[in-house]
Amino acid sequence: MREAAAGVGPAGSLISEAEAEAEAAKLLPFLTPGARADLQAAAARHVLALTGSGPGRALLTGQAALLRALVELAAAPASAPARDAARALVNLTADPCLHDPLLAAEPGLPARLLNRALDPQCPWAEEAAAVLANLSREPGPCAVLMEALGAAEPGESGLERLVQALCTPGYNARAPLHYLGPVLSNLSQRPGARAFLLDPNRCVIQRLLPLTQYPDSTVRRGGVVGTLRNCCFEHRHHEWLLGPEVDILPFLLLPLAGPEDFSEEEMERLPVDLQYLPPDKQREPDAAIRKMLMETIMLLTATALGRQQVRDQGAYLILRELHSWEPEPHVRVTCEKLIQVLIGDEPEHGMENLLEVRVPEDVERKLQQLDLQEQEQCKREQQEQELASEPPAEGAAPP
Repeated sequence: MREAAAGVGPAGSLISEAEAEAEAAKLLPFLTPGARADLQAAAARHVLALTGSGPGRALLTGQAALLRALVELAAAPASAPARDAARALVNLTADPCLHDPLLAAEPGLPARLLNRALDPQCPWAEEAAAVLANLSREPGPCAVLMEALGAAEPGESGLERLVQALCTPGYNARAPLHYLGPVLSNLSQRPGARAFLLDPNRCVIQRLLPLTQYPDSTVRRGGVVGTLRNCCFEHRHHEWLLGPEVDILPFLLLPLAGPEDFSEEEMERLPVDLQYLPPDKQREPDAAIRKMLMETIMLLTATALGRQQVRDQGAYLILRELHSWEPEPHVRVTCEKLIQVLIGDEPEHGMENLLEVRVPEDVERKLQQLDLQEQEQCKREQQEQELASEPPAEGAAPP
């Protein structure tokens, strides 16, 4: 006989599967449409509190009826408990292990929340976008979301609506929609989404580029930079991306640039947007985004033409100064690799496209070992920095 699954309750007591079902049965009538508003709000708050802990999420995982009721409430047009229901879904979808139970309980979840996220009047559109950002990290739910975007109204592209919402200031006066950035980044891992984004007739990339400097949200900036990085895996489009029609490189370099005062000769090598920057110019504060920006430039150097265009626009000068400033060891390693590509010798004939070069297995193993060694070195440097920054013990005098 199979033993009942168990979890840990809020007070640390064990909760059996039967007790979890009993708890869900008590909550379910108050989450359904038609329930008294104050009781529905209290039930939604209770579920939200449960999703704030691992044991609480485990309690809800197997309760398909309750999960369906939660989705129904989150997708409601305008009710006070809907925001708490949406926030509960944010917590649940933060755990990839819960994606399958959620989609099994409500297969239409991505499509329903997409409608809320792109509704200019929805006050909890940001929470809906955050759920979609969590779900689309996994290949299966991401594919479901792509299908939902493709099933938009005739004559209307779902991806176009998403890009419009992301790029239009004040699209929703009550929700900032920052999490549409990670949604788009996750979607751009799929070939169909990249084909849409890189369509020269749509001018999507050009609309995204200014958001690499968006000052109010690291989430939005990171999502946009991640989208650009994914698009740059399509090396056939590099000439267009680096050319005057898009001119992507200054938008990637500007967040990496500081207030350095270059010589006149060096200044002339830089794009106009990177010349004579003000003395208070700040670099991108988020280390992960700085790394993604350099990875994007690295992808653009995959071809001989791309490497030459990146060199000609003075990228080395910006990277040289960034390397001297960069406080994070693992980001500094990425900068070093990019600089090496720019100042190193060109690959031999037949190996000009670095994205198409086939690396022998033994060489690949050696490279993986070197990467592991670099990661260990970065960890050691990080630990040394943290130790050096710790204040001396009370009562001890510095040497």
